[in-house]
Amino acid sequence: MPSAPTSVADSSVLLVQLSDSHLFAEANGKLLGMDTQDSLRRVVEQLLQEQPQVDLLLASGDLSQDGSEASYARFRQLTAPIDAPARWLPGNHDELPAMHRACDGSDLLEPVIDLGNWRVILLDSSIPGAVPGYLGEQQLVLLERALAEAPERHHLICLHHHPVPIGCAWMEPIGVRNPEALFAVLARHPQARALLWGHVHQEFDQLRDGVRLLASPSTCVQFAPGSEDFQVDSSAPGYRWLRLHANGRLETGVSRVTGIQFEVDYSVKGY
Repeated sequence: MPSAPTSVADSSVLLVQLSDSHLFAEANGKLLGMDTQDSLRRVVEQLLQEQPQVDLLLASGDLSQDGSEASYARFRQLTAPIDAPARWLPGNHDELPAMHRACDGSDLLEPVIDLGNWRVILLDSSIPGAVPGYLGEQQLVLLERALAEAPERHHLICLHHHPVPIGCAWMEPIGVRNPEALFAVLARHPQARALLWGHVHQEFDQLRDGVRLLASPSTCVQFAPGSEDFQVDSSAPGYRWLRLHANGRLETGVSRVTGIQFEVDYSVKGY
């Protein structure tokens, strides 16, 4: 669904999140049977119809499935019609050297951006060559510094991996390995309003000690909520929008496309 309009008296900004696009070097690459370029294109088309004014585009990891420079160039091309500043963060399928080369000369990988009365902080939870996530000392220092430098702002912290259990047993081992370090930093800064991530290919929305915890669908294949073992869901690809109000209030929703049909190819393991 589209975001709700806002009045001039209650100024706000709109962030849209695209996650887990899993693009390939080849234009017709498929993940578990779904054409990931086509699904991203459809999600972007719907986003443009529903969100006439976007203030920030966030790509929250696994932009690429194969880590190729061509896949990142394709992501930039497909999202170029969204007239807004953009920021990327890496996921477990992304290759940082290729991602950096693809972003050369841009601010796509800058980890902190001030947006209205909010500060958006992007963390790198990826471990080279591994599926789970971890927040190293450098990332925790970045987070602490960014929070401390702007106590008057409301803060949205973004990463790829899930820092809390989401109810899928098979995903338990592949989230952030040191979530206690993340939450220890947040506990020292009451201006931290929300955590936002991808990786899980499904919606999630909970509250933890006053911090909103949000996960979002993939722009391609979805995973079944509450599953014990790896299972693909029938839900359609989509995106999340977040309206960030000046007073710290956060409104959010998920919008999914229609008309995508595909046959799951379970011969692909580990997605």
